[in-house]
Amino acid sequence: MQNVKLCNGVEMPMEGFGVFQVPENECKEVVLNAIRIGYRLIDTASSYKNEEAVGAAIRAAEKEGIAKRNELFIATKAYIQEMGYENLKEAFLRSLQKLGLDYLDLYLIHMPLGDYYGAWRAMEELYHEGRIRAIGVSNFYPDRLIDLIDHNEITPMVNQIEAHPFFQRTADQQLMQQRGVAMESWGSFAEGKNNLFSNETLCAIGERHHKSAAQVTLRWLVQRGIICIPKSVHQERIEANIDIFDFELTESEMAELYRLDTGKGSHDPEA
Repeated sequence: MQNVKLCNGVEMPMEGFGVFQVPENECKEVVLNAIRIGYRLIDTASSYKNEEAVGAAIRAAEKEGIAKRNELFIATKAYIQEMGYENLKEAFLRSLQKLGLDYLDLYLIHMPLGDYYGAWRAMEELYHEGRIRAIGVSNFYPDRLIDLIDHNEITPMVNQIEAHPFFQRTADQQLMQQRGVAMESWGSFAEGKNNLFSNETLCAIGERHHKSAAQVTLRWLVQRGIICIPKSVHQERIEANIDIFDFELTESEMAELYRLDTGKGSHDPEA
């Protein structure tokens, strides 16, 4: 597994395991299995309603001797209703309690809605107190991100945004690199739209490397320096998604993939 060093020096795995829409009754075993396979970054959120299951998986992994807590990188997010200084402090404690942890590796503001300025002040305090190793945001477009950076003490270490071959966010990434913000992709597979898994370009490149279109997509993101958190509940896909560090895309293959950009996100009309 490759790591990226965040602007505060904390190292974060380049690939992790996401649990968006993973049912709570399945989540513990799915996450535990992912940890067994080799995932060390686990990404959840208060709005996913499965933080308790993620916490149970973390404890089970430690009990089995698979991974100690300090070998895992646990990220969660505060949702819109949890914005505001006091609300964020309470939300943080709730998430810690559900996860069964005494600190977080990464805490994100889920969306730039509500009093996220007040929430950010609370997150800065929690960071200074050592309760969170890194703080960041999610779904922040450049104007909101720059505004937050320019009017607060701490620059977000991470911005988690939709990014995939059809919505590549190259200008956004360039701006983030200039400001010291690591880019993280959600929806790496375009939520199954645009027939990504059977895309002619992705499949042709995959054939050359004996890899699937999904693996090519993840490798492309990693080579761009973008953190990714693919999700699956299927054993073979969980294994395949992490099997991307034994090959490298050529410059010409990267260029082929850059030409797939439509400039539309998966929720945009006609995406």
